[in-house]
Amino acid sequence: MAVPFRRTSKTAKRKRRSHLRLSVPGMVVCPNCGEMKLAHRVCKECGHYAGRVVLVAKEDEVIED
Repeated sequence: MAVPFRRTSKTAKRKRRSHLRLSVPGMVVCPNCGEMKLAHRVCKECGHYAGRVVLVAKEDEVIED
């Protein structure tokens, strides 16, 4: 079985692992309502995308007994 001749230094190990990190999603502020949303996607709060209404928000139905 092959065994490394020298110990891997901290710098070499960290350079190798420099790409193994979590990426932060691209969040932007919705120009219509001001909520944070993912870039290039419809706002979940107001339903706007690219300056126009794409989704119509449903009204919450209250069930009375």
